[in-house]
Amino acid sequence: MTLTELNSLEKPALTEALSKCCGSTAWVENMLAIFPVDNAVTLMNEATAQWNKSSESDWREAFTHHPKIGGDVAALREKFASTSTWAEGEQSAVKQASQATLEALAAGNTEYEQKFGYIFIVCATGKSAEEMLALLQARLPNKPEDEIMIAMGEQDKITRIRLEKLLAA
Repeated sequence: MTLTELNSLEKPALTEALSKCCGSTAWVENMLAIFPVDNAVTLMNEATAQWNKSSESDWREAFTHHPKIGGDVAALREKFASTSTWAEGEQSAVKQASQATLEALAAGNTEYEQKFGYIFIVCATGKSAEEMLALLQARLPNKPEDEIMIAMGEQDKITRIRLEKLLAA
């Protein structure tokens, strides 16, 4: 879709398109107010600006719209294979991971979720499962007030990538 096409969408369709990029209702509502946008740079800058203005509860809402790395290890490969095309591409490296790495990711994510109250958020694009595991393990010792800011930054990266994909579709 081109930026011109995005700008011309009716509110329900624009809401749906933006929701695919970020699951925060407040972010989507704030983004609706900036349309039409002049160019992709403005769109990306506004996406980040609106995200940074969002509250912690908005960030946590967005996190719930991502597949969880963890839970039923036997179903993990299937879960990633059956997610949306965008999420599948973003997390494709997990499908090639060893069983040991998958188990470590599952255990680490469970520990992360118990500690922080939300799933492990990482911009997975271009990262192997081993790299994501190393990031997860490195972030587990963080203080909650520090980790939420890191997770928020990762969500911003994911949103920007998805906006790029939206415009490329």
